[in-house]
Amino acid sequence: MKTNMGIIDRAIRIVVALVFVGLYFANVVTGSMAIVLLVLAGVFTLTSLIGFCPLYWPFGIHTWGKKK
Repeated sequence: MKTNMGIIDRAIRIVVALVFVGLYFANVVTGSMAIVLLVLAGVFTLTSLIGFCPLYWPFGIHTWGKKK
């Protein structure tokens, strides 16, 4: 599993995940949408921490400065 995410991509995912969690705890979203957003927040956080996005891999996408 090679890194295919750049620093900016990873930072944006972390910020979006924090927004999703904030919306949940502020009770802006509830029900099924809240569950979906929390799962997405978890996926965004996990992929940001490991630096690998499985959806990028089949398409050969990488947001890293130089291809590894």
